[in-house]
Amino acid sequence: MAGKERSALTLAAYALPCLPFAGLGLPLVVYLPTYYAADLGLSLTAVGAAFMFVRVLDIAFDPFIGGVMDATRFRYGRFRLWLVISVPILCLATWRLFMAEPGVGSGYLLGWLLVVYAGTSISTLAQIAWGAVLSPDYDQRSRIYAWWQAGNVVGMILVLALPALLPHLGFKEHGAAVAAMGWFVIVLTPLTVGIAIWRVPEPERTTQAHRTNIAAYLALLRRPTVLRILGADFLTGAGPAITGALFFFFFEQVKGFERAAASLLLLLYFLGGLAGAPLWAWLAVRLSKHRALALASGLYAALTLAVLAIPHGETLPAAALMFLIGVPYAAGPFLLRAMMADVGDEVRLDTGADRTGMLYALLSGTVKIGSAVAVGVAFPMLQVLGFDPHGTDAEGLAGLQGLFVGLPALLAVIAGWLVLGFPLTPARHAEVRRQLEALGAAAPVPQTPHAPPESSHAPRLAD
Repeated sequence: MAGKERSALTLAAYALPCLPFAGLGLPLVVYLPTYYAADLGLSLTAVGAAFMFVRVLDIAFDPFIGGVMDATRFRYGRFRLWLVISVPILCLATWRLFMAEPGVGSGYLLGWLLVVYAGTSISTLAQIAWGAVLSPDYDQRSRIYAWWQAGNVVGMILVLALPALLPHLGFKEHGAAVAAMGWFVIVLTPLTVGIAIWRVPEPERTTQAHRTNIAAYLALLRRPTVLRILGADFLTGAGPAITGALFFFFFEQVKGFERAAASLLLLLYFLGGLAGAPLWAWLAVRLSKHRALALASGLYAALTLAVLAIPHGETLPAAALMFLIGVPYAAGPFLLRAMMADVGDEVRLDTGADRTGMLYALLSGTVKIGSAVAVGVAFPMLQVLGFDPHGTDAEGLAGLQGLFVGLPALLAVIAGWLVLGFPLTPARHAEVRRQLEALGAAAPVPQTPHAPPESSHAPRLAD
């Protein structure tokens, strides 16, 4: 039985907080490590160690907060409550990290990274888990998370536009661009979360709260569907994260682009992602989610390898290729989250427990491991390979090229192989939903007195 279709306005409001969340997440991986190493004087090893330590430590926080969310009882929604809680944490930590001045040490970076990633854990987990309960339908979930992905990409595009815009306003320092990104997050976070809370419903939970403990998490990790999603999410996240962390080093020192031109290329990469989200949502309906993702992974690997063929300093071919790489990049984040929502139904049928928060806590952990690998492993490896951020040594540049192109392509191929055999097909999920409805355990379609009536004739991102 198909779930009620949410209107485009409802899903746009749901996706709005992605603007500041993505506006924070991108600089944390792409700009902030370089800023603390090149502008504030910390060593590559110190920066890499701080980011890796915090992300690995933060992984332990996700299972805790996911279990707390599953046990939360609040009349206006458990996930909406936690989204509100995250707002002051994110704003304070962003201010301290992005407005830092020369003289700060590794302890300062480490401490505020702990705070910002705690806030990121709460906000990201609450929003993604909220999306899982907006519809029980297999195809509608692809549409919900396509909006989520589009919101993330738009947030990245807006943040990337800041470094290109500021020089025309008289601000040419790298630090000014980093500070502008920080203010972007601080201003938009409370505004967009407020709109989402006002306009988007969340259903009352219909299942009894169950204990959250290590045994419950281990039981989830023994499920083949969960393991495949977690493995694929790590691989599809680590590759682009490595690309992002090394992006400016590669295009400036290997391909001979100025910082402004490289920023434009990164912007085109995310524009490709914005164009790709509705495409992969459409293909997910025609092919199934896992087959569409396998196709996207193979395409991403092939296009990434083609980056080596970009002529030195040639903007047009570089721009075209970066846009094309962005198209398959969009598939992994939202399709895997839509697939995890389906797994939540399977878990509820088998156990009688609603483990939505726990499942997305596990998924959030793989994202963090991938980001930790991107900075915590790639930066020290660059140093071992002889790469100098201020030099042009041929051996170091060769190592940079191998890490920037070869490793992400390999990870994408493995991810495609993993999801190709995903067992929770559309037919299997339809049977799970039928059994849940027969048992009276199916999640209700959420309603809210503040939302306008849903219309099946509203414009849609993807059908």
